[in-house]
Amino acid sequence: MAKADEVAEAKPEKKAEGQGEQKAADRAARKRRGRKNIAEGVVHIHSTFNNTIVTITDYQGNVISWASAGAMGFKGSRKGTPFAAQQAADSAAKKAMDHGLRSVQIFVRGPGAGRESALRALQSAGINISLIKDVTPIPHNGCRPPKRRRV
Repeated sequence: MAKADEVAEAKPEKKAEGQGEQKAADRAARKRRGRKNIAEGVVHIHSTFNNTIVTITDYQGNVISWASAGAMGFKGSRKGTPFAAQQAADSAAKKAMDHGLRSVQIFVRGPGAGRESALRALQSAGINISLIKDVTPIPHNGCRPPKRRRV
């Protein structure tokens, strides 16, 4: 009989219904972040053959918003298309404009198809563009080639 009493005591008591709702509200309040009020920023467009990533930062490099073709729901080879890059740039621009962003400098990196369409999407979103610069890394002499094949 003593074992049955121990088992009954070990079971946790049910919490009041309002208590779980309160914790969820506390968690949501903790996650919510305020407006950043950043008027000028930097847009980094990383465009590869497989994906396009648009990151909007302030001048110190702190990320305000970002989006990618993959995060927009595109899968496989469709991530590398200009349309996917346009959708990603538009999404990132809207999130950044909620924080007060008005003018940006743009740094484009990579050889992908989404370079120009991402630029056009940012311009059509209403962001003033002050600078566009290509920062694609170019090797000056490249890597050492592999040994010659002997058959």
